[in-house]
Parts: sequence; structure tokens; C-alpha cells
Amino acid sequence: MTDMVDEDYRPISCERYAELELYIMRCRHLRVAWRDQMGAHIESLLPEDLRTRGGAEYLLARTRQGEQRTIRLDQLRHFTPL
Repeated sequence: MTDMVDEDYRPISCERYAELELYIMRCRHLRVAWRDQMGAHIESLLPEDLRTRGGAEYLLARTRQGEQRTIRLDQLRHFTPL
């Protein structure tokens, strides 16, 4: 199965992408707010990786309880280090 290209995806700025890369390298927990089809979310997350799939970019992160989160980058509203 091949990934479909997500034509609705709007890339985030290179500056914000670079910030996420730094937080990943430094293993910094973030307070992340995002909105998806399920509604608005705010969680403390440990960012682990950035991935591209189907023409969209995603943040892979874990909650403090170890649950995996995959968040499309254009759904991020804000993130701040804890």
C-alpha cells in the first residue's frame, strides 16, 4: 500500500521545524497544543522524532505514561518547553 499525498497539508515554518529538532535532540518535554478531527488537545509530551509520510510531516512523541502520539505538524497550535 502506498501513502496518499495529503493535498491539504500546509508545511510549518523552517524555524518552528528546527525548534522541534532541537527539543528532540535535547530530550526536552514540551507542553503541546494541537487540534485534529477529534478536537483540541493539550499534553505534556517528550518529542522523539519527525517523519514525513504521504506528503505531510508528523511529530512522534510520548506522554509521561508512555503512550505514543503522532501529530501532523500543521495541526500544532503551539509548543513550549517544560
